[in-house]
Amino acid sequence: MTYRLAVSSYSFDRFGAGPEGKEAPTVFQMIDRCAALGVEGIEILGFHLRDLSERDLLDLKAHAFRRGVEIVSISANHNFVVPDPADREREIDIVARWIDAAHILGAPSVRAFGGRWTTLEWEQFMAAQGHEPPRTGYTDDDGFGWSIEAFKIVCYYAGRKGITVAVENHWGLTGRASGVMRIVDGTQSRWLGVALDTGNFPFVPDMYAEMALLAPRAVMVHAKTYVGGGMYYTVDVDYRRVARLLVDAGYRGYVSIEHEGKALPEEGIATAVANLRSAFANL
Repeated sequence: MTYRLAVSSYSFDRFGAGPEGKEAPTVFQMIDRCAALGVEGIEILGFHLRDLSERDLLDLKAHAFRRGVEIVSISANHNFVVPDPADREREIDIVARWIDAAHILGAPSVRAFGGRWTTLEWEQFMAAQGHEPPRTGYTDDDGFGWSIEAFKIVCYYAGRKGITVAVENHWGLTGRASGVMRIVDGTQSRWLGVALDTGNFPFVPDMYAEMALLAPRAVMVHAKTYVGGGMYYTVDVDYRRVARLLVDAGYRGYVSIEHEGKALPEEGIATAVANLRSAFANL
């Protein structure tokens, strides 16, 4: 089989971190570029929708439909690992906002984070290979408890709108597959699945073993690509092997490209599309 591809809006606009600088296309233009590449879907970060009204979202939905590009997911950016219940409520509200946006746009899922303690700055966090101490007076068990409690709330809300929440293996509590599955199993909601990110296991002994643990629960797959060398680090991912792993797990959903290389998006995304089409051919 050949997996359907999407492109994350992050690939077009890395918030000034990439060589494209701070100049960014509109989300409408991102959809046009996906269509020009023959890509079936787009995954949109909530950040790129923050200034759009409900009317704008409906116009975006119509534009994507006319261009033949499916809006497959909205990505929330939040952190449930905070001790103050009032702070956690505000983080829950962030996810709820993007659940509402997904419902308007017709997107079936919202990507969510399990959370991290943020006790280390990013450079320190990378130097510590993703290990981060809890805040003073708390334990990782506390963090998992808060995260699971929050996911139960957001998944109930998402389920009322027919939206699946996808928790990503994204540092902190979800830096290993076991942490992701602790949240998924603890939440016990049919509206919670996994966003499997192929590039977020740079420090584990066997990243493919980690992926294999998550693949059966995956509802979205992120294909990290590093054309031109990684902006932060480079992971040498064998996408032919990933494809076989997904087939074995029965995964049939979208594979969403996250271009995180130093090449300009115009080059990097096109190269990633070609490489992934080749890796997924004749499975």
